[in-house]
Amino acid sequence: MADVAEYKCPNCNADLKFDPATQKLTCEYCLSSFTVEEIKQICAAAENSIPEPEEAGVQQDFEDHNQLYHCNSCGADIMCDDQQTALFCYYCHNPVILSGKLTGSYRPHKVIGFKLTRDSATDIFKKWVNKRMFVPSDFKSQQQIEKMTGLYVPFWVADCDVAVDFSAIGKKIKTWTSGNYRYTQTDEFRIVRKGKVCVDGIPADGESKIDDLLMEAIEPYDYKDLKDFSMSYLSGFFADKYDVDKAEVFPRIRQRAQLAGKNTTNSTIQGYNVVVPSVEQYNINGTKWQYMMLPVWFMTYKYKGEMYEFAINGQTGKIAGTPPLDKKKLRLFCACIGAAVSAVMILCTGLIGGIMK
Repeated sequence: MADVAEYKCPNCNADLKFDPATQKLTCEYCLSSFTVEEIKQICAAAENSIPEPEEAGVQQDFEDHNQLYHCNSCGADIMCDDQQTALFCYYCHNPVILSGKLTGSYRPHKVIGFKLTRDSATDIFKKWVNKRMFVPSDFKSQQQIEKMTGLYVPFWVADCDVAVDFSAIGKKIKTWTSGNYRYTQTDEFRIVRKGKVCVDGIPADGESKIDDLLMEAIEPYDYKDLKDFSMSYLSGFFADKYDVDKAEVFPRIRQRAQLAGKNTTNSTIQGYNVVVPSVEQYNINGTKWQYMMLPVWFMTYKYKGEMYEFAINGQTGKIAGTPPLDKKKLRLFCACIGAAVSAVMILCTGLIGGIMK
């Protein structure tokens, strides 16, 4: 029987298929594509699949010491240690029910523990809210703030190798005047950049119910605090079970890696008045993944049928979110401004009339 060669996508580890139209190997999951020569080099260079825990006991310990709760209202799956009782869903505030255990395959590899206490996070949130004039008064209530939840959010964190292929014409333009004439000198230079840019630690959350832009807004995390995952970090906190796998988040990872590759390339091109690219390609030729739990103080607020989400980086204290708008406060403020403007106009009209007399 002949040996069968299987080629895996170096970005998400799915099977690659040869596309006759492009003459490339393509991944139907993350939409990456490679030439046959590229994939041979990549597969020969390194293995980039997600590492599994070395000891089977580590997987079993994870399965034995977690609780999984399910919200019938919004479908969220909430994970916590076996000593904690989940009372409500932090997404929709409805009660949740115990649904069982998680398998060891959902065990993260790394974790950053919470640095901010609940009191610290509450102070940050109050100061942030107090700077906003048109927030509803009940939004600042203690009852609302008590629903702030310490949550470990599942993240896929990727290290990407970006293959750069850049060619352009750079123009240096100099002008001067001599006598009655103005001269312009244009010198053109060929610019070529080829190589590999390594972009490490690109995060993308693996929870579909949390807004991706909200999580990006509280970045960055300091990976110096990364530790091997242990259920002990979950004590007193909750954690999400990921429902978005690495193949699904890869388009976000790819976009950020390509932008980093482009910015790095552009930083090496200086001193030209005009740069006209002819070739500009930033291909991801290899991705190494880690599955992490990163700390977030998370709060949802339901106001007039709309749900608002707020997040605080549990390591750095960076906060993000869009508070609801109290339209009565806004109308009152606009009315006061309008009245002040009208008063000034009347006063100015009176003064002008007095001067004219």
